[in-house]
Amino acid sequence: MVKWLRSSKIAMGIVTVLRIYLGYQWAVSGWNKITGTFSAQGMIQGAIESPVLDDTGANAYTWYTTFLDRLVLPNIGLFDLMVPWGELLVGLGLIFGTLTTAAAFFGMVMNFSYLLAGTVSINPLFVIIQFLILVAGFNAGKIGLDYWVVPFLRNKLPFLKKYADISR
Repeated sequence: MVKWLRSSKIAMGIVTVLRIYLGYQWAVSGWNKITGTFSAQGMIQGAIESPVLDDTGANAYTWYTTFLDRLVLPNIGLFDLMVPWGELLVGLGLIFGTLTTAAAFFGMVMNFSYLLAGTVSINPLFVIIQFLILVAGFNAGKIGLDYWVVPFLRNKLPFLKKYADISR
């Protein structure tokens, strides 16, 4: 399956459609937050006060609740800026196929952050699609700007050359 995702033209087409769909979802979500009134404070406060519980009724992710309480909440202004712009940039990267695997990775980080906070929504579906994009590697962005961007970066940044054979 991995070899097929990384080398098949059919897989390239399927992953491109999934990538553009997901990119649109991320971009619209980010744009709506940027142009509207967005604050993550209510969600963060809710995740701290009502954390995800395990089967014994205890906090399943105490480390994450502590992270939200001690780092995120005191710096909520920074996160109110990072979340919408991060969503928009992930979306644009996926739509245009630019730094596709990086965009999918950072989108997945955001999805897991939402899941750890207890927001299920469409996050599991996004994680699955982003996983497929990550596994597909360079093939996921061949129909996109990565066709030109990735070889350029590999030429300009020598430490990326060793990954050239892995992603093709």
